[in-house]
Amino acid sequence: MAYHNAAYTLLDKVIETASGSSFNSFYQQKVRDKIGMNGLWIKTPNSNNVLYSNARSMARFGLLLLNKGKWDQTAILSDTNYLNNQMNTSQNLNLSYGYLTWLNGKASSIVPTLQTVFPASLIPNAPTDMFAALGKNDQKIYVVPSQKLVIIRIGESAGSVQFAVSGFDNELWGKLKTIIKF
Repeated sequence: MAYHNAAYTLLDKVIETASGSSFNSFYQQKVRDKIGMNGLWIKTPNSNNVLYSNARSMARFGLLLLNKGKWDQTAILSDTNYLNNQMNTSQNLNLSYGYLTWLNGKASSIVPTLQTVFPASLIPNAPTDMFAALGKNDQKIYVVPSQKLVIIRIGESAGSVQFAVSGFDNELWGKLKTIIKF
């Protein structure tokens, strides 16, 4: 019942086999170039895939998720079953996890490296409908459908390096809720 990056890291070979092109070429043709992103997926020494990009491109991807896979009325991510499972609980082991996104507002959560079920929302100060891509070194894409809001966090780690959620998340949303009504 532990979080592990193998699931998404193995997807590149599945996509390469099914599409007949490299993972980066597939990503560029199907997503990146269609929404005006930049960046490349690079396999790191520990065999994880990491997207190297910038804040503007991350925001574009967040907007694509906010708009349920559509960009300017064009369906970019058209698998509605996948999108539904990405933005909602996708399994019963961790209610706060969808397909490759972390979900707020659930009755319980499990964070990487711990085998403890916490009887609380993932980020208590954040809106309950928020979902997020919580990446390497505190790189984050927060999406809040009720507010039509996408927030990006890039840069150095905000403190102790943790997988997914960190103390930064709750502190940020605590400050934001004093100026945004949610």
